[in-house]
Amino acid sequence: MSRARITLDAEARARLAAAYPQALSPAPTQRLRVIAIIAMLAGIAVFSFWRLDFNLDRIGSGLAQLGHFLTLMVPPDPGTQLPLYIHALGETLAIAFLGTLLGAVVAFPFGFLAAKNVIPNIFAHFAVRRLLDTVRGVDRLIWALIFVTVVGLGPFAGILAIATASFAELGKLFSEAVEALDRKPVEGIVSTGGSDVEAVRFGMLPQVLPVLASQLLYYFESNARQSTIVGIVGAGGLGLHLAEQIRVLEWQKVSFLILMMLAMVATIDFISSRLRFSIIGKTRLEP
Repeated sequence: MSRARITLDAEARARLAAAYPQALSPAPTQRLRVIAIIAMLAGIAVFSFWRLDFNLDRIGSGLAQLGHFLTLMVPPDPGTQLPLYIHALGETLAIAFLGTLLGAVVAFPFGFLAAKNVIPNIFAHFAVRRLLDTVRGVDRLIWALIFVTVVGLGPFAGILAIATASFAELGKLFSEAVEALDRKPVEGIVSTGGSDVEAVRFGMLPQVLPVLASQLLYYFESNARQSTIVGIVGAGGLGLHLAEQIRVLEWQKVSFLILMMLAMVATIDFISSRLRFSIIGKTRLEP
């Protein structure tokens, strides 16, 4: 039995080698190319570690200092500022929700304008794509710094920063979802005399809306985390209080704020995952 299995395995390997010689027996030049790429990447990594002053001793001392900070954080204690922190938590959720909603509303038409199968004009398509790339190339934290300077401190700047970054990122994702849809329903509507608007309304939207809704829920979850980061630069929410407490070395309050952030993210993740699975047709997680 074992000999027969070994013979069959050998025959299978021989057939595979005959059918795919390049995959199983690559040419020497291809092997040298792979080795050269790996060696180049390793050399770049070593040079980067050296140039950026990578030091294992500093990592060890940093871990010791981090352990000291963790002991100072126990037990978490909000002091007398629990109502203020709860209000800041509400601000953080509002920043994430309104920023994601505004970004999605603006990104929705741009997602269709950036799709090749909707706007075949290469110049218009190129202009919309480069606009999304330009806005997406600036991080949320940078947008927060810009809007804090423009509109002042507070959650309004955070909403604008989250909305601007989400607009560009969701616009790109929306356009890719539109480009990946099945063209047959659209062609069927057009062949029966339907207009281009009707083709989009009845041929494209039913296919892409579940995908867009799932992406939107994921971005709300992601922006709930990011809204705490933009708050550190003065854009309101928990991040503003977190930066203040770190500055005055109130480590017990810092740990309490971090726990509030973790609880918020875990709750949003649980709810959004259930909503995503219900949107795409799954009502429960499969093992």
